[in-house]
Amino acid sequence: MSHFAKLDSNNIVTTVIRSEQDFINTGLVGDSFLWVQTAYNNNFRKNYAGKGMTYDKVNDVFIEAKPYASWTLNDTTYVWEPPVDYPADGTFDKQYTWNEATTSWKEIE
Repeated sequence: MSHFAKLDSNNIVTTVIRSEQDFINTGLVGDSFLWVQTAYNNNFRKNYAGKGMTYDKVNDVFIEAKPYASWTLNDTTYVWEPPVDYPADGTFDKQYTWNEATTSWKEIE
């Protein structure tokens, strides 16, 4: 069984369901052209679709909402990346959060 993401008029994912292509094609869940297949293993469309994500038709990928203004979209993975790498000493015991005002990582105390 496959997974399909339903898109609104702005190519934003409104829902994701588990279904077969034949069922999508029946029109019982709306126009079939509004549904785009997605995959957990990311073997196509780069990222598994989730509610609120955008479907980029040109690049045939699902993209999360941009988390911070300073982050950039990696044009290979289509994942947002910070301008500064996550600290190497970040572990389960030592975690950081992004500080957009300083465009740096701040340790969570």
